[in-house]
Amino acid sequence: MPNYFTGIDVSTQSCKIVIIDSQKKTLEYIGKVNYDTDLPHYNTENGVINTNIPGVSESNPLMWIEAVDAVFQKAMDSGFPMAEIKAISVSGQQHGLVAIDSEGHLARPMSKLWNDFSTQEECDLLTEKIGGKDKMIAEIGNTQRTGYTAAKIYHMFRNEKLNYENSRILFLVHNYVNWYLTGGVAVMEPGDTSGTALWNPVKQDWSLDLISCIDPSLKNKLPVVRPSTEPIGNISDNLLERFGFSSDCMIDAGSGDNMYGAIGTGNVKPGIVTVSLGTSGTAYTFMEEPFVDPEGEIASFCDSTGNYLPLLCVSNLANGFDEFCRINDISHHQFDKLIDQTEPGNNGRVLIPWYEGERTPDIPNATPLYFGFTLDDFNQKTLSRSIIEGHLLNLYSGFKSLPVVPKQIFLTGGLSQSPAWCQTIADIFSAETTPVTGEGVALGAAIHACWVWQKESGENTTINEICDGFITYNHNLIKTPRPEYKNTYDKLKILYQSLSSRIQGLEGDNPFKLYSALKI
Repeated sequence: MPNYFTGIDVSTQSCKIVIIDSQKKTLEYIGKVNYDTDLPHYNTENGVINTNIPGVSESNPLMWIEAVDAVFQKAMDSGFPMAEIKAISVSGQQHGLVAIDSEGHLARPMSKLWNDFSTQEECDLLTEKIGGKDKMIAEIGNTQRTGYTAAKIYHMFRNEKLNYENSRILFLVHNYVNWYLTGGVAVMEPGDTSGTALWNPVKQDWSLDLISCIDPSLKNKLPVVRPSTEPIGNISDNLLERFGFSSDCMIDAGSGDNMYGAIGTGNVKPGIVTVSLGTSGTAYTFMEEPFVDPEGEIASFCDSTGNYLPLLCVSNLANGFDEFCRINDISHHQFDKLIDQTEPGNNGRVLIPWYEGERTPDIPNATPLYFGFTLDDFNQKTLSRSIIEGHLLNLYSGFKSLPVVPKQIFLTGGLSQSPAWCQTIADIFSAETTPVTGEGVALGAAIHACWVWQKESGENTTINEICDGFITYNHNLIKTPRPEYKNTYDKLKILYQSLSSRIQGLEGDNPFKLYSALKI
């Protein structure tokens, strides 16, 4: 009898499912539900309800539950033997807040998402209450960011008191889905919980001082944190009856999308860096000891294997690229062709791509800056080069604080299959880039489910051994840094950092002199 394991990725725009066979080392089923097109009654655009309120990004959590049901239904309708699935693991978009009342209903009808920037005031207030930025980092290993969950909770406490008082349990997205899958088990795990900005990943405990800054009784609304390497229960009788699961089907602890993105790209041992190229961009690495950035730019997270995952996140990445392609009615392939017709370094023309605020650096009200452009430069070729280099220079600017100098970077996300993006990352980061094929996050979840099930069954298998059997790479798109452009990109990185510092009111080199050195 085969051993099937399921990974579910409840992301911002869609819900994906991957089922693997651990014995044959094969992907047996892949499915997807797009919220906008498959669940149109939730009226979302890119998975988000349009409120027309600046900075607000919210979705209805019931949409995610319906999407999970839908991917199960599709798998069952395809004839997949659901009764033979041994374990399920859920990945969720990080930091989203889901509030449940005592009856198991939503205490707040919407969930604030990771890209909701409406809580900057709460971040500032919490930082002031705790005693400043340095004290905050000492308390939780991180600064307060609008993307994190603490400010979302405080915003509800300050502005929606009745919703807050009616809340019995405050979940993250994947914890909420797990609660549904198990029929009521309310637990959290260290990986995703690191992003609440209420829990210290070094001490592995809640910050009671920070919790008290919001509300002393808040601790009673937070689920217990259990190890990410253990199951939390079995699938509910309701789902067993509806979809034909076995009563022995185990529900893994699950984790955040970045934690499972790491597993889905083989980032489970020291020295590896993963860069995820989505609407936002992330870069992270595996560490056996915790890392705390004294400036708070690098997130101090646990991973889902009992180790650590220091992580950089920028809010803007594919958004500028996608909008440029839409406005100019060009395909991704045509964009790559435009890049082929341009010169690396863009003759000193630089884009600071802070279109929708920015998380790193932490400037929620930031706006973009075009520097070095003349009247003749607002054409498709020059703009395309400024977009790809601007977004990646922005990512690199924060990446420098990660405690690793990689020789190889694994790429995941839609843009990882673009030759232009792979090559530009290799040039700017001075490292070989290797794109990973397939659904990295959902696959990472399935691999984790397999690993935990095997551990529970007494098998002493490492997660690295399981990864080796499932992760594949697009060898045709492996790129190495081009030495002939090293000097150009070294100068461009200095120019970008100068502009980024100056626009924030910080000290920096004279950008006009740096521009002159780049201009041909």
